[in-house]
Amino acid sequence: MLAQIGRRMVAGGAVVAGVLTLTFWLVQLAPGDPVQRLLGPTGTAAQIAAQRHALGLDRPLPVQFATWIAQFARGEWGRSIATGRPVRAVLGDALPATLLLVGLSLALSYTLGFVVGAWQARADRRVDTALSVATVTLFALPGFWLGLMLMMVFTYWAHWLPAFGATGLDADTLAGWSGLVDRLRHLALPLITLTLIGVGGTARFVRGAMREVQGQPFVTTAEAKGLSPLQVAGRHVARNAMIPVIMLLGMSLPALLSGTVLVEVVFAWPGVGRRLVEAVLARDYPVIMAATVVTGVLVVAGNLLADVCAAWIDPRIRYGRRAT
Repeated sequence: MLAQIGRRMVAGGAVVAGVLTLTFWLVQLAPGDPVQRLLGPTGTAAQIAAQRHALGLDRPLPVQFATWIAQFARGEWGRSIATGRPVRAVLGDALPATLLLVGLSLALSYTLGFVVGAWQARADRRVDTALSVATVTLFALPGFWLGLMLMMVFTYWAHWLPAFGATGLDADTLAGWSGLVDRLRHLALPLITLTLIGVGGTARFVRGAMREVQGQPFVTTAEAKGLSPLQVAGRHVARNAMIPVIMLLGMSLPALLSGTVLVEVVFAWPGVGRRLVEAVLARDYPVIMAATVVTGVLVVAGNLLADVCAAWIDPRIRYGRRAT
């Protein structure tokens, strides 16, 4: 098992390196000059050339890439071209907000999705059809569109929830329970947006997995032994249906992170996704590269965690890997 984890970590590192290389060249080929954006229309040619030299942007691209890799490996993430702040500080301030949003949306979407999918697997045809239409519709909705619709309903029509930011303008004056309520109200809309989309996809997958398991011979044997429906569903159906669902978790993490970027922009959520979009617009190369590494590592870690959880639930996976 440890050897398998080591191989997956090596493969994940190769994936991150490939994504990082591709991102660097695509960003460099995109139109726009970060120095011109930084100095504005009043910057002279001499000022632009001097600033490019100071930032090392006048060197050949392979040299820039190799220099950045060497510095990043030493823990030197550089400074933001647009703000002058250390890149580590820029992303360090934004990472907790993204982890909070992604973590809560994963927990809620998979918990609710498993409940809805299990209900569909044992429900009659009319209930199953109605829930299938609802889950497919939710899964097909674009995240940014759903976020805008929720904003229109709950912010502009009902005036119940704030639409932008992680805290209100008076957050510094709030403490204790009032501060917590303010944060939860700002978190509600982006969290609901991601959760609704996640519930749709998870419920469809759980429904199919549980229906497939229900037709297996070991389920019929368990029922013939006199086990109650609750025991059969919990010990045999749900446990075996969890394995493909956990693998889905690892595969859906990249899509969730990409969807989080759009949701963070729509709701002005101060996370890594919003910082990445701002850096792309400003051609802030150090922030773009560092954010790519952070996102890639999160995706690889999520897939690795899904593999470990699947092996923990189903010992056959561990034994199969040992046999190979």
